[in-house]
Formats: sequence, structure tokens, C-alpha cells
Amino acid sequence: MNTKIFDKNFNKNNISIKTILSLIKEYNTPFWLYCAENIKNKILQLKKFDIIRFAQKSCSNINILKLMRYEGVKVDAISLGEIERALIAGYNPKNINDIVFTSDVFEKHTLKRIISLNITVNIGSIDMLHQLGKISKNHNIWLRINPGFGNGYNKKTNTGGENSKHGIWYEDLKKSVFLIKKYNLNLIGIHMHIGSGVNYKHLQKVCDSMLLNVLQPYMPKIDIISAGGGLPIPYKKTDSIVDTNHYFNLWDKTRNILSNFFKKNIKIEIEPGRFLVAESGILICQVCAIKIIKNKRFVLVNIGFNDLIRPVMYGSYHYISAISSKGRDMSNDYKIKTIIAGPLCESGDIFTQLENGEINFFMLPKVNIYDYLIFHDTGAYGSSMSSNYNSRPLIPEILIENNIPKLIRRRQKIEELINLELC
Repeated sequence: MNTKIFDKNFNKNNISIKTILSLIKEYNTPFWLYCAENIKNKILQLKKFDIIRFAQKSCSNINILKLMRYEGVKVDAISLGEIERALIAGYNPKNINDIVFTSDVFEKHTLKRIISLNITVNIGSIDMLHQLGKISKNHNIWLRINPGFGNGYNKKTNTGGENSKHGIWYEDLKKSVFLIKKYNLNLIGIHMHIGSGVNYKHLQKVCDSMLLNVLQPYMPKIDIISAGGGLPIPYKKTDSIVDTNHYFNLWDKTRNILSNFFKKNIKIEIEPGRFLVAESGILICQVCAIKIIKNKRFVLVNIGFNDLIRPVMYGSYHYISAISSKGRDMSNDYKIKTIIAGPLCESGDIFTQLENGEINFFMLPKVNIYDYLIFHDTGAYGSSMSSNYNSRPLIPEILIENNIPKLIRRRQKIEELINLELC
């Protein structure tokens, strides 16, 4: 039997069918599976940057965060919960770069915790400057600037321009600097990010906007500029692979100009999420039912959009492969048009759909009940966006490192959901 699973173009983690089957036997389906070596290789591709900061919203498991910290990667947090996760993972707020809180608002308890730990804040609104400045003098901050334009593979991932809620509008930069001086806040750096997915023309536009906004006589001497994140990964065979060297070189030219202007060394930070973890993850589930409705073949599995929401929310594509219930790799089998759906009481609980919600087909082997399907490249915005919709418990997460599987989140129990409501 071929021990390597999946189409060779998507066998990104070098995991064997034998390993998959042993994990199915031990933990049952469905579950998430991550490959630590894949994550480490992705980190190495970005080593030219002075600071790599993981956008933990993409995959916030504490054990993944520990892996990132061990590899020298810093962390971004966008909520009180993500701050606490980072602390448990061993990040130290006394190290100025370890944790940065990025948001457009302060919630009461979050602000209190940030001040008590002296966590650096990436400011996304004028109101945040007032709220922080009035009660925490000399606090270390970044400014996140909305340059007036945006980009993204989906309109919901566009984080710049007049329709985006993110960042301080570029025309308010001078006012922001005035408030920073008024409140004696310590401006460390400028952050500029316009959306997920790299278009090099747009990237050059961001670099130019960084220079235009920062090369101002009223601007304090900063230490760092952030290139944001949003680096894409190839979900499809036809998708291009991002040129991380070209990406770095564009920002390096920008950095050199700023260093000359401020007469000091400026560092470059990059803040990837998807790029570091997406390809490390797969989602394993089982076929529960098959329906033929007119000429359409529906394969129903034991995961729903409460587990993996990207196809429903964004029309996102994930390659799907199959293993028979007897453990046979089906990647070379004849493929037929298939609609793959989940068990939720929602018509939209379909994994093969387009951005506009139109049903799409996936060319899948002719699977039977009890066969297994594997959703590829689900390490980012998979588990971290899961929910308990339809009162479905969260599923396990498993990390393989040095060929040793480790359970990093157990299966949630229904009793745990119910107990929250027995006040």
C-alpha cells in the first residue's frame, strides 16, 4: 500500500495513511491535524525580516503558540483572551516586542490588563489614544495607519480604504502625533496593512504610502515599521507561490529610506498568520450519507461549517482527498462531480460553494459511507473560527512533531456546553 497520503501536489506534510488511520482509531473523527515541521519551514522562509510576529487569530492553540515562541516568533493579540493565551504560552510582556495588542477599540477589562502588564499597543483609532494616554503615560505604542486604499482576495479580507473599519485614516496622522506628544506616549513604530493576498503592485503602493506618511517633519523617530501580514498560500494547484525574497526586498528599500531620514536603524516586522500555519493543517472527517438528487451527488460528512466556516463565509477553496474505510488511498481513482456538505440544519452548510453562495462541484473519487475525507490547508482560520452552532462540541486538535503525535486539545464534551448555562 502507498504509505504517502493524498495527491502528491498536496502531500505537504509527509504524513502517512498508517499514521492517519492510527489517529482515527484512537481519537475517532473528526479532528484537526498539524505538522510542526511545516510550520518551522515557513518560519525559515521569513528569517530575513528582523521580527516575525504571528497573527495568532489564525490558529490560537496554546501549543502552537509555544512552538512559535521556541522558534523565536513574536505574537500578536487582538483580545483579552489572546493576551492570556500568549502569557500561558510563555510570552513575556516585559520584553517590549514579545506581545503587541492590535485593535481599533479598548474594552474595559482588556485595557486594565494591558496597563497592568505594560503591553505594547498597536493603536487603530483616535479614541484609543485618548483612552490610553489619559491613564498610562509613556506607554509603548504603534500606530496602525489606513492608507486610503485596500486589497484582498475577498472583500471581507480587505483591511484598507474608506470601507474598512481598520486603522487610523491617513489624513488623521498629524492629529495622532499631536495626541501622542500631548499624552507623552512612546511611539515605537508604524503599521500598515491593506488586506490578505499579495499583489506586488499593491505592495509597492503600500511601501510608497508608508514613505509618504512617515517622511514628515512632525513624525517622531520610530524604531520599526510593520509590513503587516496576509501572505497567501497555494490552495489550488494553479495558485502561484509568494516570492518572500521579493516581498522582503520591497520593504527593505523602504526601510533604508526611512533609516536615512531618521538617521537611525529601522527594523522591519512582518505579521503573518495564514502563511505560517495554513499548509501545516488538515481536517479529517468521515462520510455519513450519500444522496442523489436529480443529477447531483451529495456526500454528507460529520463536520459542518461550525467546524470549518471559510467555504461558507468566503467561498474559499480547500483541496479534498479521500481514503477508503479499509485504508486505501483513493487519490488515483476515477473522479466524479460531487457536492460535499455537512450535517447542520442550514442549506448553506456546503463546503463546495463559490463566493456568492452558488453551489459548486468538486471532482472527488466515488466514495462510500464510512470512507474518510481530508480537507487540506486548514491550519489557518479553521479551528480558530470554529463555533458551537447546533450545540456541536469543538473537535480535537493533534500536533505531529518529530513524527510523534500529541493531543493538543481534547474533544469538548456536551456537558461542558450545558454547564455554562446552569448558573
